[in-house]
Amino acid sequence: MKNIVMIFCLFLNLASGCQSDGGGENKEEANGLEKVTYTASNEVFTNPERGFMHSWQVNSEGAAMTAASLANLKKENVSLILRLYYLEKFKTTALSQTQLDLIKTDFTRLRESGLKCVLRFAYTDAQDGTDASVAVISGHLDQLKPILEENKDVIAFVQAGFVGAWGEWYYTTNQLTTPANKKLILDKLLETFPKEVKIQVRTPKIKQDFVATTTAMDATVGYGTTNTARLGFHNDCFMASVDDYGTYINVTADKTYISNEALFVPTGGETCPPTDVPVASCSIAEKEMTMLKWTYLNLDYYGPVLQEWRNNNCFTDFERKLGYRLALATSSVKKEAALNGSLEFNAVINNGGFAPVYNPKNAYLIFRSTANGTIYKKKLSFDVRKVVPRVAFDLKETVSLADIPAGTYELLLKIEDSSTKLIDRPDYCIRFANTGLWETTTGFNKLSQTVIIK
Repeated sequence: MKNIVMIFCLFLNLASGCQSDGGGENKEEANGLEKVTYTASNEVFTNPERGFMHSWQVNSEGAAMTAASLANLKKENVSLILRLYYLEKFKTTALSQTQLDLIKTDFTRLRESGLKCVLRFAYTDAQDGTDASVAVISGHLDQLKPILEENKDVIAFVQAGFVGAWGEWYYTTNQLTTPANKKLILDKLLETFPKEVKIQVRTPKIKQDFVATTTAMDATVGYGTTNTARLGFHNDCFMASVDDYGTYINVTADKTYISNEALFVPTGGETCPPTDVPVASCSIAEKEMTMLKWTYLNLDYYGPVLQEWRNNNCFTDFERKLGYRLALATSSVKKEAALNGSLEFNAVINNGGFAPVYNPKNAYLIFRSTANGTIYKKKLSFDVRKVVPRVAFDLKETVSLADIPAGTYELLLKIEDSSTKLIDRPDYCIRFANTGLWETTTGFNKLSQTVIIK
């Protein structure tokens, strides 16, 4: 019976022109409307602000990242690094110009390399080390503010940092974890970093105490830029104990809270040595990252956990699924349109990743002349952040053709960075997980649709 079913499926594929991951799509035409059904891809590739990342720390006034080291990340399909600045020389003094120049240089090289960072600052990497006072932290943030504003385009997210060993908001020698001081520091972080930048705190309770509620936000808040909408979570002992080394107080309730919040704010971090629990299996890791909507994970720690996934053949799947993984299912458009008229464009988009996109993007329907290659960009109201995992998103837009001359045009979709510094950089455009659609040199996703304007 199984063989009969397989032969029948093969016949359907041949009859309809379906293709597997090798490429291609199906086209149907009726009443002047063409519908394209796309083929999903299993390829591992980079996309901005998501995925496995490397963690690179640097001590006070240390060496900047090199172009060569950043270029090597592309070979690993890495688009994101955790850049951790230790400020051990400045626990009681202002930051030096050398330190500020180091940070500026790093941002410039990130941009030149087509990468972004998760940013963190700390004063010590020792459990019994000393940190700085609230006043010193505040002064350092004042110094950093213009640099952060100038370079917000290459900051994917920020881990709150500054407090205690490794900037993890636990061990402290300056009473920085009192409720009053935590509020002072978070207020200062939110004031200092540009409103577009989301800040991740170490535990759900830190945010709940700050916003004075244990109720997760909804979409009316989540897509805004209020303080509530800007605070996400990082977990640096993911799946390492029953409560992830104190990350959770009420494990079930806290995970549910993060799961709901993570429709709008990022979760990410790293694993660490398990205590009283086995090393996280593929199935456990899949379940946890799906529920908590993980968007990035450190490649450099904790090695045995990552090796467990490699040994059991799920590491590559996690490379695909960390963060968002958008794929076109179908699109439909009329084959002909009137000069100076309008065009209705419909598409269905799936997200096979663990998480949504968190930072706003600009979306365009691209008209490219088949005669001379001239490009016309039509901005869409489409908010890519709303393509959430495991829910098909119906995109319906009508665009004006007023400034497009008569002719035949290929249609493409571009989702670019919201920063004017990066809009022309393909490295910062979102690539769809379909075969044969991505254009490396333009950052466009081909729709395999052609429209005649006449």
